[in-house]
Amino acid sequence: MSSIIQQPKGSYLIRGGAVITVDRAIGTLPKADVLVRDGRIEKIADGIEAEGVEVIDAADMIVMPGLIDTHYHMWSTLGRNFVSDGGYEYFQAKWATAALYDADDFYHSVRLGLAELANSGVTTVHNWSHNNRSPAHVDAELRAHQGSGLRARYAMGHIDKMPVDQVNRYEDLPRVREEWFADPSRLQGLVHLGVNLRGAIQSNVEVFYEEMETMLKLGLPVAIHASQAAPNSDDAADYERRGFLGPNFLFCHYITATDSDREAMARTGTPLSFSTLSEFRLGETGDARRALMKMREAGVLVSLSSDASSLVPPNMLENMRVTWNMGVPWQGTDTAHLAPIGLSEIIEMATINGAKALGLGNVTGSLTPGKQADIILVRANDLNTAPMANIETTVVMGATAANVDTVMVDGRILKRAGKLVDCDVAEVVEQAKRSAMRIRTAAGGILAPQCPGCAGNAVFRATAC
Repeated sequence: MSSIIQQPKGSYLIRGGAVITVDRAIGTLPKADVLVRDGRIEKIADGIEAEGVEVIDAADMIVMPGLIDTHYHMWSTLGRNFVSDGGYEYFQAKWATAALYDADDFYHSVRLGLAELANSGVTTVHNWSHNNRSPAHVDAELRAHQGSGLRARYAMGHIDKMPVDQVNRYEDLPRVREEWFADPSRLQGLVHLGVNLRGAIQSNVEVFYEEMETMLKLGLPVAIHASQAAPNSDDAADYERRGFLGPNFLFCHYITATDSDREAMARTGTPLSFSTLSEFRLGETGDARRALMKMREAGVLVSLSSDASSLVPPNMLENMRVTWNMGVPWQGTDTAHLAPIGLSEIIEMATINGAKALGLGNVTGSLTPGKQADIILVRANDLNTAPMANIETTVVMGATAANVDTVMVDGRILKRAGKLVDCDVAEVVEQAKRSAMRIRTAAGGILAPQCPGCAGNAVFRATAC
């Protein structure tokens, strides 16, 4: 992607598609037009006539809000294939390589992740940056966002493996706020600032309390990881008493949450980011299916996320499909009396719930007149989606990134006719490969290239040369 967004905000009439608005007052329309002007949705109806607009033919397509990923560690995108058998999984690969990424590696990694997201219909992402090694690393990530055209929250964090008894003072935060966020136009008004704290699972409780009190004074949105496996390291009712919880506080995972935890979240409007496939892989002592159903039963706002590309591809369509298939009551448990999760509910988790979880519910997440035009068009006439009957079913059960025809963010087209616009995909991939090869060479061991000649090659051969 280029260093700045090249595509201007356009005026478009998206004509004749099946429209999933995710706006309960409008619903799903078998055939309608969507009028976009100056980056906003102006009107949704059948048979709109408008002058001075480009008509986009959406026949045999589904028009819907862009997808929203509420938890993605983008700095390590290029390490997606570092894991292997023999106990060398996510944490082992991360611990072996986190300190080896330089600022350029961060740029190439985040740019790769952003391009992949745009290609698969994700229009908003929470970049949960939990390896902020230096100001140069932060700037590199934000430069990648600057050129991506995606909407995002950039959440600053800590250096990986920071001592649990050391308070993160966020020394670089004032500079970042001033240089990158004081003038919204620098990031085209698309990126807002947040923080991620280590929480009680990755730091001492007293350290977490001190860091949290600082962020309350600053008024920044906060996100933390909660336990995927026993024991439960968090006490949401205690956090409620301390004034931590609310719409500006985001829990991720929380497979081990108790009834008390869930009730506190529901009372305070504290959202959850549920990383479906990661919860299965890392929730060794928890039941991800029960956790999801119990959060829903308690009335917690549930959004969906990918976590890290070495665990899960940042493919929200796949995430939706798996979540729907697991969202059923389990006989003989305390979920047996619950209703299965519906298709439209899954789509809400991947769109409007994600927007609300990131404080963007009035901006994006649904096709509502007045909101920003974050829209995707999904082909419903491809081999894996045709013939369309139920519109929501086609999206949740059939669609893949290959079916995403058009992606629009803030009225700018990022993907058209199945191809990314203003993105040199080959160059993005090449730079990511070079960074990955350098990191693997430096890490050595199981990650080392198979022969001396491979270390300097752009193409890695998996077998010995």
